[in-house]
Amino acid sequence: MIKKALGNINLLHSFECAARHQSYGKAATELCISQAAVSQQMRQLEENLGQQLFIRKAKSMLLTQQGKTLLVASQQAFKIIEKSIEEITAEEIAGSLTISSTQAFTALWLMPKLKKFSAQYPDITIRVLSSAHFDKLKEQHIDLAIRFGNNVVKHTDPTFTCEYFGEAPVYPVCSAALAKSTAFNMPEDLLKTWLVSLDKPGCYDWPSWFENANTQGYQAHQQWTKVHSTDMALNAVQNGHGFTLAARNLIIEQLNAGQLVIPVNIPHPNVVKRYFVYHENSAKIARLTVFTRWLKEEMDSTN
Repeated sequence: MIKKALGNINLLHSFECAARHQSYGKAATELCISQAAVSQQMRQLEENLGQQLFIRKAKSMLLTQQGKTLLVASQQAFKIIEKSIEEITAEEIAGSLTISSTQAFTALWLMPKLKKFSAQYPDITIRVLSSAHFDKLKEQHIDLAIRFGNNVVKHTDPTFTCEYFGEAPVYPVCSAALAKSTAFNMPEDLLKTWLVSLDKPGCYDWPSWFENANTQGYQAHQQWTKVHSTDMALNAVQNGHGFTLAARNLIIEQLNAGQLVIPVNIPHPNVVKRYFVYHENSAKIARLTVFTRWLKEEMDSTN
């Protein structure tokens, strides 16, 4: 009876994803299928169960009480399955993993959280490299690259898997102390202080933000500081040196702690897209799966 109601396990997997995001569109992106396919699967699941699981409200898909009950149960079930698989493949999981990402991500996000991963998976040894370039994974013996931006797919060797795992908005941020000392209410107020920028900001640049915010006069601004990486920019800003542009997920801990603030709540027109790049036939694929799943869960829990 239960098997007939569910149809197949893929329906439950798609449901868990759609329910977690409260969005068919975001679920489709994570599952690498079309939004129409997710919608069709959810209709099939509701028909099989004879219960309504979602209620549409604006752009969100809210859960009914029956949907909430099924979400809790499905997440618990998948965790049990994942734990069993980990136990079965324990020998394959143990070993080393070399990971490459930007200096800012490794310094500000990954390294502070790596203790949690090592406590959970003590048999996996992590080697972390930082680079601002699209490294050649095979030649440099890199098992996994965590890359950000709008050109990742374009610059990735087509023989490697480029797995999208979400995106983050970019905001102008400053220290809480600076925000208290000066009134920053409008976009043009940022021109009262120093603006910190990367030497090569790419599409996450200040002119694009000011243009998007309909701000005049930014071209004549004289107080600029140029740095090599985002972590350097944030270090300067956290110590009171003006504003910089940063992805929200990268500074979530500092925002929650009240060290950094976003006085002018206008995002940059370009979001930061996130990707895992790896070889799908890697001998370390079980290890890779464990790490990427942990990272996504950790990121989801702190956003």
